[in-house]
Amino acid sequence: MAFEGLTEKLSAAFKKLRGKGRLSEADVKEAMREVRLALLEADVGYKVVKDFVAKVTERAVGADVLDSLTPAQQVVKIVNDELTALMGGTDSKLIMANSGPTVVMLVGLQGAGKTTNGAKLAGYLRRQYGKRPLLAACDVYRPAAIEQLKVVGAQLDIPVYEEGQGDPVKIAENALRHARDHGNDLLLLDTAGRLHVDEALMDELRRMKAAVHPNDILLVLDAMTGQDAVNAASAFDEALGIDGVMLTKLDGDARGGAALSIRAVTGKPIKFAGTGEKLDMIEPFHPDRMASRILGMGDMLTLIEKAQSNYDEKQAAKLEEKLRKNRFTLEDYYDQLQQLRRMGDLSQIAGMLPGLGDKLKNATIDEKALAHTEAIILSMTPREREDPSILNASRKRRIAAGSGCPVVEINRLLKQFEMMQQLTKQVTRGRFTGFGGMGHGLGKKKRKKK
Repeated sequence: MAFEGLTEKLSAAFKKLRGKGRLSEADVKEAMREVRLALLEADVGYKVVKDFVAKVTERAVGADVLDSLTPAQQVVKIVNDELTALMGGTDSKLIMANSGPTVVMLVGLQGAGKTTNGAKLAGYLRRQYGKRPLLAACDVYRPAAIEQLKVVGAQLDIPVYEEGQGDPVKIAENALRHARDHGNDLLLLDTAGRLHVDEALMDELRRMKAAVHPNDILLVLDAMTGQDAVNAASAFDEALGIDGVMLTKLDGDARGGAALSIRAVTGKPIKFAGTGEKLDMIEPFHPDRMASRILGMGDMLTLIEKAQSNYDEKQAAKLEEKLRKNRFTLEDYYDQLQQLRRMGDLSQIAGMLPGLGDKLKNATIDEKALAHTEAIILSMTPREREDPSILNASRKRRIAAGSGCPVVEINRLLKQFEMMQQLTKQVTRGRFTGFGGMGHGLGKKKRKKK
């Protein structure tokens, strides 16, 4: 995940301050030296780092310490405040049209992820705001660009307007007319990119802007390109005038400096972030939440929103009734695993839990164990899922053959499920004493080599 290295280095810098009752100017400057090095290694621009460290040092030296905070916590709070301000301070939303379709023009260099992330954005706006989006294929140069947009559009059940190889500006105008005629209140234009910023690209984009008057021009940037992304943002803004940025591949091994530099260098906000390959892995960019993640303090608000968006009230009520009657089955267990999976990458979810950064840095969420559990349950008959006590040796061998898992894994799952049943009995009787063995097999600690 982006910022992982930065989070570790900042945590190490603040750890040295925790044992001190009072912080001297020398203590603060030593910590800020390490913060400066951490930010530079994360590929944040030199001038941005210099200004950031100066602001934090000015606030931290001689600052009044709040009664509820230790001096070290006060420094972390100041760094958190300044990181939030560096990334824009407040959330920035898409500019919506007062009447007619809202037109969003997606621009950027080739390979940044415009096509896929444009479809992701359309899907997100439909889910969250009930929009009726239309995707327009205005990239007529890249081989298979139109086909790619049609494929992701079909996967999300979002219509795609295309005319094949033609004039991109005319295609954009016709797409807007089509959106008005067919009741689409959101039009996303997937434009062409180049391997570098050139005048021909910019001229085409300027003509398209003049023709359709987009409400919002979003620059799509690859977080893994570091300072090159910031340079591209400056060039596009100067030549075209952008309204905001969509940062992609924040789930990769990016150092993350682009997210911290873009607002400071261009003055344009990051509005959305792509957090994974799946077509629902996109989220609004919240500067305060991202600052909290960078400092290893988690992001409970985003975690809660993810849970709520995948929450099935009818299923939850049905499960609650079963728990009251102590009738929790393997079918119910499977349904809960599916809801957990729909929330997204489990390692990202773990990183949103406050205080778990250090504890989980040497741990991996074992996705394979989850897949094995699902395969085992799906290889059972409905009766076996309802009553696992009937699983004798021959039934287990059949399930092992069907799931591709050894019998020992089936026995481990049944033991885990038995412990969970005991837990639900304790909960319903008001004698909940702890989580026992829940979660066994989902996370594994990496063993250090001797």
